[in-house]
Amino acid sequence: MRMAWSGVFGKIRALEIIVFAITVLGLPACASLPDNDHLTPSYAIADTGETTWAKGIEVRRKSDGIDSAMSGMLLLGDGVDAFVARVALARLAEQSLDVQYYLYHSDLSGRLLTAELWKAAERGVRVRVLLDDMDMGGKDRDLAILDAHENIEIRLFNPFIRGKSRASQLITRFGSVTRRAHNKAMIADNAVAIVGGRNVGDEYFGASADLAFGDLDVAITSPAAQEVSGAFDLYWNSALAYPVKGLVKAQPSAAELRSVESRIQEFYEANKDAEYITRLEHSEILQRARDGTTRYYWGKVTILYDNPEKISSDRERTEFHLAPKLIPFIDAAEKELLVISPYFVPGKAGVEFFAALERRGVNVKVVTNSLMSNDVPIVHAGYAKYRKELLENGIELYELDKEALGDSYQREKSRKTREGLTGSKASLHAKYFVVDRKSAFIGSLNLDPRSFIENTEIGAVISSARLAGELADHFDKRIRDIAFEVKLFDGDLSWDRYLTDGTVRHFDKEPHSSWWDRFSVGFMKLLPAESQL
Repeated sequence: MRMAWSGVFGKIRALEIIVFAITVLGLPACASLPDNDHLTPSYAIADTGETTWAKGIEVRRKSDGIDSAMSGMLLLGDGVDAFVARVALARLAEQSLDVQYYLYHSDLSGRLLTAELWKAAERGVRVRVLLDDMDMGGKDRDLAILDAHENIEIRLFNPFIRGKSRASQLITRFGSVTRRAHNKAMIADNAVAIVGGRNVGDEYFGASADLAFGDLDVAITSPAAQEVSGAFDLYWNSALAYPVKGLVKAQPSAAELRSVESRIQEFYEANKDAEYITRLEHSEILQRARDGTTRYYWGKVTILYDNPEKISSDRERTEFHLAPKLIPFIDAAEKELLVISPYFVPGKAGVEFFAALERRGVNVKVVTNSLMSNDVPIVHAGYAKYRKELLENGIELYELDKEALGDSYQREKSRKTREGLTGSKASLHAKYFVVDRKSAFIGSLNLDPRSFIENTEIGAVISSARLAGELADHFDKRIRDIAFEVKLFDGDLSWDRYLTDGTVRHFDKEPHSSWWDRFSVGFMKLLPAESQL
């Protein structure tokens, strides 16, 4: 089963053949990337035991009577709390900050976090930032300014060639530039790390008026935090990680560097009355991080991640892949498996994998996006092909209601960001599994071919019945409030939405969708693109 799961998605790659043909038939070849053979390696600072973070964690460990092999964990489900936790890492860091993200937006939360990184560097903290280049179009100048700070170094993973159209490179370099580092991690002083589903952007941190992602991160202390550092070092020193200095020809002037501090102050002044920033400054998470009173879950944590060579290697080289390491954890389920994945395309092998669990008495429940909550409709098309077969094999299916933004969420929006809230869209973005309410996996991995085969990912396998049980209990309490239960009725799909007044609203078509939405997805099902979903 392990071999079937890891190999099913790469066999027939019709879309790649089509794009290859287009390329051969006349698109001009691209220039090469700059030489990256003389990359200067660097590694996590190991001796950080006297930092505020390390000492605070050890004080808490001793007061709780916890063995040194156990790691502390803090679940970050609320968007503002997840952002504040990152700010806490930056503000309390004394020696090092390592930051790796797939997307890093230049919006309110992105600019706030960048300002915190700059201020940490001003205090003498070594800041290493590794970003996938997918979201960096048009940002080279800003990256070069940050990178020019003596304590900040920025590298871009699997970069696009500068001076060439990114859109054309998605075709001419299809199969290489289309494979991305989807990893998400932030580490302070080699002592505490945050991993999970969130990129850096307002929609992930509860600061967007238009889109709210339901997401989950986990903050993890040493010793597991040091495993996250090891993963970061592997990517940082990879031949695919290009220093910004080598990619961007025009370097910033001394005047531009001098202006950064004033620009940061102007930004804070312009946004000082925003409720989001007020909540940030008065957060309990930040205060507890300062005084060392954070209440952790404790347990054994193993960090799993793809090797960066996955990106440049043949897709069948599964020794570089995370998935084969994760499958035994899922396959160990005896009673219950909860799967939360915003992009869920199981393929035939995946359906059989879950069906086999059901046959041996494991109750499998899957939560994913509905058509109208999914921000990538073609992925829904890939998933929709397998719904009936999953249901026929006993798997419970739930799909997020895009209208799950309730009154409580709206009340939390400041007047400044509430404008345009009507019609806001909720979308599932969390990625985690819970096995028998005893252990959990939280990370960046979607259950789809792109995560398994194309991109790189990272996540934490957590052995903590208390943490896993809380996640499962939260699922039980909330699932009917936020999602449709998908069922089969006379051989056809139906969706039930359980309302707060005890009634059930029934849909016999994709909920909240128009005929055009359904037609579009039906057409997408015909495309030979499953390996890219």
